[in-house]
Amino acid sequence: MAKVVDFVKESYDEMTQKVTWPSWGDLQSSAILVLVASLIIALMIFAMDKGATFILETFYKSLSN
Repeated sequence: MAKVVDFVKESYDEMTQKVTWPSWGDLQSSAILVLVASLIIALMIFAMDKGATFILETFYKSLSN
């Protein structure tokens, strides 16, 4: 049990004293970057899906005529 208590104490010390946490501005910048990248990727996937749908529908319509 003493090892567990030591581990928790050392972990707390490391998280509060040794870890460099980002500033609020850095977090906001990173969040905006992730949001913009996610939107761009989502739009790319949407465009590829619509393009593939159009191509396949055109192909299937040409086969049925």
